[in-house]
Amino acid sequence: MSTDKNRVLIFDTTLRDGEQCPGATMTFEEKLAIADFLDEMGVDIIEAGFPIASDGDFEAVSAIAKRVKNAVVAGLSRAAFKDIDRAAEAVKHARRPRIHTFISTSPVHMKYKLQKEPDAVLQLVIDQCTRARNHVEDVEWSAEDATRTEHDFLCRCIEAAIKAGATTINLPDTVGYATPDEYRAMFEMVINRVPNADKAIFSVHCHDDLGLAVANTVAGLMGGARQVECTVNGIGERAGNAALEEIVMAIKTRNDVFPFHTGIETTLLNRASKLVSAATSFPVQYNKAIVGRNAFAHESGIHQDGMLKNNQTYEIMLPETVGVSKTSLVMGKHSGRNAFRDKLKQLGYELADNQLEDAFVRFKALADRKKHIYDEDIEALVDENIATAQDRVKVLNLLVVAGTNGPQSAVLTLDIDGQHHTRQSTGNGPVDATFNAIHQIIPHQAKLELYQVHAVTEGTDAQAEVSVRLADEDGRLVNGRAADPDTLVASAKAYIAALNKLTKQRAGDARVHAQHGAA
Repeated sequence: MSTDKNRVLIFDTTLRDGEQCPGATMTFEEKLAIADFLDEMGVDIIEAGFPIASDGDFEAVSAIAKRVKNAVVAGLSRAAFKDIDRAAEAVKHARRPRIHTFISTSPVHMKYKLQKEPDAVLQLVIDQCTRARNHVEDVEWSAEDATRTEHDFLCRCIEAAIKAGATTINLPDTVGYATPDEYRAMFEMVINRVPNADKAIFSVHCHDDLGLAVANTVAGLMGGARQVECTVNGIGERAGNAALEEIVMAIKTRNDVFPFHTGIETTLLNRASKLVSAATSFPVQYNKAIVGRNAFAHESGIHQDGMLKNNQTYEIMLPETVGVSKTSLVMGKHSGRNAFRDKLKQLGYELADNQLEDAFVRFKALADRKKHIYDEDIEALVDENIATAQDRVKVLNLLVVAGTNGPQSAVLTLDIDGQHHTRQSTGNGPVDATFNAIHQIIPHQAKLELYQVHAVTEGTDAQAEVSVRLADEDGRLVNGRAADPDTLVASAKAYIAALNKLTKQRAGDARVHAQHGAA
């Protein structure tokens, strides 16, 4: 893909490994929106999903393959031929298709997971790479649990994979066990020992179980790898993956130590973070590097004094380079549409006229209730407005009676396809009463798995941002998120957002099954 020996390819697996994070399931439309943004941002390879996993995953990978303009689109597959063939079918319409196939190579995985001897695994490596290469020219092979694999066997597998047609070799730290020195040494070892190593690009894929994912990733680059596999916000299995934004900015900021470069437009990193956070309903940790809310915030008097004299005293990168405005303009109830439109542009939003008008009306309503409007308030308001624009069910009114003398009660009115429905309910607390009212209007079997509240900004009048996770009777998980100055209103909106997602997923499943049935 590149003849520049210092060019690092960014392989984003937010839509595959990221979505495997419990509770991070995304809708079809959310996956398409994220894929479009990753392509715009300059990601080199988008791993769009695991096509054999479900009809929905196949449909999403296929749709992404058809619409992505620049990036390679990859589909993941196990060593089984049916997996590889399914992945090939999903990515066949991509301008630049890739099949990413893997098999475990460590003793513990071969013995207990695969229940196969090393020679049998080696033959599977040859077979799977040959099968994949018969479908596409761009084949990536991964040695699952590479960091706990015996070196001699790892080298044999790599040599066989390249000979069978693999063009990229991925050596993942699947369980986040390695240290940076060990990971770098492993790449140096295989690149020096494998005879045909020069015919493939080596890739890193690190998990954060010990908090070393990004450190291991850059160590792998120093050892000779030139592709990094990562996710936006570091989401992924267990403790997550190496974070795309941290890797890219580590290379950009410390280029004296890491003499590499990527094709990422770094000014879009902050928007990418917010897009993925909104789609998954996973809030970004406040002190998260690069994209956290406090990443460029200073409260200490000593730090503030230093920043006033020279921003280099306490900031090693300009916030503008990652898409964060260095100043926060205070918006209020006297602000007009033009000022609101300009603020949205600064924050990276381009809304259609009707979307802008809806967002402005909600902004004015918020400004009447809240003295200071911060950037985070506007972002929460607009993200919710965009996310719920096509929802069938919306919260119209909520009246709650709470206090020490229970039971608490709630009167809720919902708009369902233009029809208003009102119910009164009681509960063990105002939130329970509100959710019981929802259940009366929309009977369902979904179970509440998570209810989480945090403030969008500081102050007693801050908007509450509520995250709700529901699990239906089939074990399907969906997340809903909403923000409002009233915590109970935000709670109702978040619950309804999750129910709307559940309805959309079921409709999507029904559509896919109908299509396959017709075929």
